[in-house]
Amino acid sequence: MMRTGGILKLAALVSVFFLAAFLAFELLEINLDFNFARMFARSAPNEEAATKQSRYKCGLSKPCPEDHFSFKMASGAASVVGPKMCLDDSVLMSGVKNNVGRGLNIALVNGRTGLLLKTEFFDLWAGDVNPLIQFLNKIEDGTIVMMATFDDSATKLNDEAKQLISDLGSSNISSLGFRDNWIFVGGKGIKTKSPFEQYIKNNAESNKYEGWPEVLEMEGCIPRRQD
Repeated sequence: MMRTGGILKLAALVSVFFLAAFLAFELLEINLDFNFARMFARSAPNEEAATKQSRYKCGLSKPCPEDHFSFKMASGAASVVGPKMCLDDSVLMSGVKNNVGRGLNIALVNGRTGLLLKTEFFDLWAGDVNPLIQFLNKIEDGTIVMMATFDDSATKLNDEAKQLISDLGSSNISSLGFRDNWIFVGGKGIKTKSPFEQYIKNNAESNKYEGWPEVLEMEGCIPRRQD
């Protein structure tokens, strides 16, 4: 009888042990599920926000309204890194595309469709200004004009060329000097001065690079031409 009773007690203890272990694992699993659920709930808005921001065209900090083109651009860096221009998530000019060069870099875009019409760069240090003047005179009304400097864009720039660029909406082109940095978005047929322009002077006391000022960057939303 004593042996039988001992066996029964042992069986009861083993049963209680396994039941306790089972309940402990069940509680642990529930707690883990809850914690993971809370963790993912907290991280989901951040992931969604990051995904949403990454969709903004050209990497802009905020989206553009309807009937506007998103753009982002940068001037050249000293004489080493060329300028870059992006419009509606399409890179128009860059060193990677191998279509930039020393001097004045220009991209022409259809003001209604946003399609790239032409890119060109003009060496205004060792080259001739006349090809630039001819290029500017052929731009058609309604064309968006994006410009960025690289190295020097002013040595050969004369008053005629400056006036043609001023007519595109520039306020600072008349001040452009040796190795100054300048970026600009204007248009042929524009009636007012463009709000999309940045300019920094080459100054030995404030230059970021030896002999050149810092890189200029600009982003914004260009209204689509409606007429």
